[in-house]
Amino acid sequence: MSKQKNTTAQYDAVMTACKDVFIKKTRDYGTSWRVLRPISIVDQLFIKAQRIRTLQEVKTQKVDESIDGEFYAIVNYGIIALMQMSLPTDNPYEDLPLDTASNLYTEKAAFVKNVMEAKNHDYGEAWRDMSQESFVDLILTKLLRIKQILRNDGKTLISEGIDANFVDIVNYAVFALILIEEAQVA
Repeated sequence: MSKQKNTTAQYDAVMTACKDVFIKKTRDYGTSWRVLRPISIVDQLFIKAQRIRTLQEVKTQKVDESIDGEFYAIVNYGIIALMQMSLPTDNPYEDLPLDTASNLYTEKAAFVKNVMEAKNHDYGEAWRDMSQESFVDLILTKLLRIKQILRNDGKTLISEGIDANFVDIVNYAVFALILIEEAQVA
């Protein structure tokens, strides 16, 4: 099996697991995430990524929540951010039906995967040689960029917009999860 085909299968498996968590949480909580403003989603992502970085640096853990669980959360909050960007903001307290939320998730996940496939082609699977620490640092960098763009009222002069940064964040987290899984079966 070629690396690209393996990447596609691994990527799909991670995204299926992420969506499964999203659907279960949506059944438990509804679409309460609709009330989150962009900065709140960024802050949630930042908390998750910062926790991973702290655990990487201190090498001890006091809360029984895994690093891979945090990466799953980063994927789902990233997809939620992309969904929020496409939904009207006039009534954030209105709960979306489960099938609507599921379809939106699938749509945004497919877009993110298409970007991954294009970049993966051009970069030649370079991510496979990256460390988990690098993925976390890149995620934190993207989050700081989004915060700056939000301070600039969403405007950029030359850089990608907020959505492109969320896409990259999701893909970095998926890559980290693939590498974690590979290390566990090795």
